[in-house]
Amino acid sequence: MSKKALRRSQLEVLRGISALEYEQKCFQIEQRLYQTDEWKNSEVIAVTVSKHPEINTWNLIKRAWEEGKKICVPKCTPSTRALDFRELNSFTSLEKVYYDLYEPIPSSTSSVHIEQIHTVIVPGLAYTRNGYRLGFGGGYYDRFLTGYSGWTLSLAFNEQLVEELPVESFDIPVARIITESDSIQCG
Repeated sequence: MSKKALRRSQLEVLRGISALEYEQKCFQIEQRLYQTDEWKNSEVIAVTVSKHPEINTWNLIKRAWEEGKKICVPKCTPSTRALDFRELNSFTSLEKVYYDLYEPIPSSTSSVHIEQIHTVIVPGLAYTRNGYRLGFGGGYYDRFLTGYSGWTLSLAFNEQLVEELPVESFDIPVARIITESDSIQCG
């Protein structure tokens, strides 16, 4: 199956999760995340601003703020497929861009250097237990992660775990995957 077909199939699986089940699963994943060393020992966390049916990251952002952590969210540059992580201090510093995604407004946020980020929560549609993932296309995160040496993890519903994915030479696996029922150390 092609990556495009896999993406379409995985989105259908995610859309099939009922509203109440979605809320419960997101809550369980959040609670599991907050117990990890990656969360507890990170002062600066990079995360995307989620869009349904992805795992809700809005609550994670609020929790990080409550704990005094610095949250940075990506601004995408489509021409170079690069990510510029920018510190987010308020949801009002976000703007809706292509594909109805929320990204930081450059004039009201400041860039955070890659070496300042302790943990990157890497998004995706499907994951293998050894940390490889099927992203949303474009290779933005694989490009970013080539120069990153901190902790990487992904948040996934059990339905997003698959036996295998097409893996290419430039794909970079995450170190941990957290689901509603498990915390998987990859590698």
